[in-house]
Amino acid sequence: MNLELFIAKRLITGKEHKINISAPIIKIAIAAIAISIIMMLIAIATSVGLQLKIREKVAAFNGHIQIQNYDTNTSDVSVGPVVISKDFYSNFDEISGISHIQPVAVKAGIIRTEETFEGILAKGVGEVYNWKFFEEFLTEGRLPNFSDELNEEVLISKLLASKLQFGIDDTFLAVFPKDGDLSKTFNNRRFKVVGIYESGFEELDASYIFIDLRHIQRMNKWGANEVGNVEVFLDDFAQVDQKTVEIYNKTPSNLDAQNLKGKYYKIFEWLELFDFNTALIIGIMIIVGGINMITALLVLILERTQMIGVLKALGSPDWSIRKVFLYNAAYLIGIGLFWGNVIGLGIIFLQQKFRFLTFPNPEEYYIKYIPVQIGLSTILMLNLGVMALCLLMLLIPSYAVSKISPVKAIKFD
Repeated sequence: MNLELFIAKRLITGKEHKINISAPIIKIAIAAIAISIIMMLIAIATSVGLQLKIREKVAAFNGHIQIQNYDTNTSDVSVGPVVISKDFYSNFDEISGISHIQPVAVKAGIIRTEETFEGILAKGVGEVYNWKFFEEFLTEGRLPNFSDELNEEVLISKLLASKLQFGIDDTFLAVFPKDGDLSKTFNNRRFKVVGIYESGFEELDASYIFIDLRHIQRMNKWGANEVGNVEVFLDDFAQVDQKTVEIYNKTPSNLDAQNLKGKYYKIFEWLELFDFNTALIIGIMIIVGGINMITALLVLILERTQMIGVLKALGSPDWSIRKVFLYNAAYLIGIGLFWGNVIGLGIIFLQQKFRFLTFPNPEEYYIKYIPVQIGLSTILMLNLGVMALCLLMLLIPSYAVSKISPVKAIKFD
């Protein structure tokens, strides 16, 4: 039998500890641990959720990796065509982690109405385009269908639709300069609004409309196998740098491969700050919870001075007695972790379900509600880490046991 664990159980289940002077201090320590784990869970869930949502929104417009011609052009407009040969896609068969590849092209233009006009970026997409993200962004109508013959359907943002006063089934005229030169004649195309989306990225919503890729191929006098660039989606965004290098090595010498982190480096630098802030919150919460547990442990030791003296008189070594109190502290930490997880994960679940917590300034975070995301492995690692760190912090104050003299401890007045 583990003697230390047996004594710790008797101390925990004994009725006297519930009415003595340490009871309120123990409750405060348990509450501190619970509040700490709640704050840590929410901090991690919101940080991961926000990073994931923003990455998804940026990837919806660009893919994770873009394959394009070498060019000094830094705009989103496609300049030179990428020729899709018969074995182009097979070059990437050996690269794991690629979920989808799609050809696209972007052309700048102007939408004219009788009252106003707006500059746009018309993104041409084909039948293999990944509409998964825009299914979530869709606010009215439906997504365009470009799988059959060339048509006039277009997906436009809510922001542009509001500025131009467009609704579902409205038609409009878009003007595109030939060869990108405003001094030359223009290509006119008429489109019909079939869907309206809102991604939350105002700078992207203000420009992008989605049309049939074949319109841009015709206006640019490209062949059916010529596109502006190729977008690649990955299963795991964490591997984007590694996969960019692998894809670059598999592309022809006249093509380049770039990823989102390079194209939108300011956004991703900002997202990295979330990791630092989360780590800071976790560190502060562990210190707060640990200090409260140190206080509770010292009070428990002082209350059990006579018991410690008796155990020492019976020959128990200091480490054995310290383990009794560490077991007791681990039990209290466990209670705090249990209630903290119940409340914290409950809040996270309710937020995922009902999205009742929103940003006061959603335009700064590119999303209206506060997204949350946390995995089971993260929860387990966080709980084990908090338990281990708190117990390590308690090793030093538990040393107070060795300073108690058995002669003085068991002396009765």
